[in-house]
Amino acid sequence: MTEGEYILGSGEDELARLALQNRLWGDVSAQTFRRAQLQMGHRVLDVGCGPGYAACDLANLVTRYGYVFGVDESKTFIDRANSLAKATGIDHLTAKVGDVQELDQVLDGQEPFDFAYARWVLCFVPDPDSVVRGIANALKPGGRVAVQDYFNYRSMTLAPRSRSHDIVVEATARSWLSHGGDPDIGARLPAMFEAHGLRLDDVRAHLRVARGNDSMFAWPNTWWHTFAPKLVAMGELKQSDCDELIADLKKIENGEGFVQCPPVYEFLATKI
Repeated sequence: MTEGEYILGSGEDELARLALQNRLWGDVSAQTFRRAQLQMGHRVLDVGCGPGYAACDLANLVTRYGYVFGVDESKTFIDRANSLAKATGIDHLTAKVGDVQELDQVLDGQEPFDFAYARWVLCFVPDPDSVVRGIANALKPGGRVAVQDYFNYRSMTLAPRSRSHDIVVEATARSWLSHGGDPDIGARLPAMFEAHGLRLDDVRAHLRVARGNDSMFAWPNTWWHTFAPKLVAMGELKQSDCDELIADLKKIENGEGFVQCPPVYEFLATKI
């Protein structure tokens, strides 16, 4: 997909949402990096790095003795990632515009990597198998990859159940599929890993439940406030259903229930 076709957009609203998302899921990512045995001096590939929030976290972990290379199709995001690295004094992070489905070409001339990371990327690309193949080719033998992505996305719900929320979840899944993505990509990853010489070491699910006064509530709340209007613009959602959803979320915020967030599955594999 080109940047213009990026389904979530790359405007200031999405940049702010991604920054918040990185903070809210930072504890999970930190645990993932420890399980992957990330070390000072490691070379890291951030696949679909976006504006560079996780890439900067990774760069701080590998320190100046290591190196982080980020790839994303959005020039807006890559410019932000490089600016963020410069502003924070991280000179061992480089981000480059490129299609993650063509990593062999994007990484031409790069030395092999010790670790690769892809978070909420494979669910959006039309050819995730090519991404996994490119990651496998980029890793040194014994190198590790961690993927965090969706499976059973449609299980996301409100409690009490909400008609508007069920409708917008289905509209979201439909819009991803129409752009070549897959909201249940996690089900396909083990076979892809095996096909490309990656030994699957661990699979686990992260399920978050958020009440209106929880900081985690900001994750689904900002998501729907940002993306539901885009679904209306795409013709996937009625404005009346969007308005009803915002009202239902306000009830949750006021303490009338909770959100079961979409399950995030984590896959950790080693190149054999």
